[in-house]
Amino acid sequence: MSEATPKRYHPAHVVIHWLTALLVLMMLMVGKFAMPGVPSTDPQKPMMLQSHTYIGGAIAILLVIRLIMLFSFKRPAADTNKDNRFLDIVAKATHGLLYLLMLGMALSGFGLFQQVNLPAVFSGAQPYPQDFFEYLPRLGHGLTSTLLLLLVLLHFGAALYHQFIKKDNLLARMWFGKN
Repeated sequence: MSEATPKRYHPAHVVIHWLTALLVLMMLMVGKFAMPGVPSTDPQKPMMLQSHTYIGGAIAILLVIRLIMLFSFKRPAADTNKDNRFLDIVAKATHGLLYLLMLGMALSGFGLFQQVNLPAVFSGAQPYPQDFFEYLPRLGHGLTSTLLLLLVLLHFGAALYHQFIKKDNLLARMWFGKN
């Protein structure tokens, strides 16, 4: 006899979700708003980039773990909107695109890491590049980060809509508690 469909995600999935969300939001804010304002001549810039790079790598690892868990653990049935099937399509597309865009960020970030030879920059053996836009992956990284930020805001807005307008307690599925 198979187990019933859970009402909540597995606690490990919850931890990975919220840790990834926190790191992605932090990285988007730093990458889009903090780092561009720091001149490349600032001695702190390579350290900021190094932190950005390593945290980005950690997010990529969390993404892989999360994708494995997504297909390995039982998960709650999809929440459906009986009044508006279009919203079901948007929700499914949003979740898929979140994964795809995070993967795009990881790949473009890794491309930059390789093309710029960031280990040499971090060790001081190579100067900090004056313009990262010389490198093709930077264009993808910038575009993807903007799309990811917009999608994160949509996802966050939808969660708030469910919690405070629909009052269906959908957020409880991605939190700790009994099934």
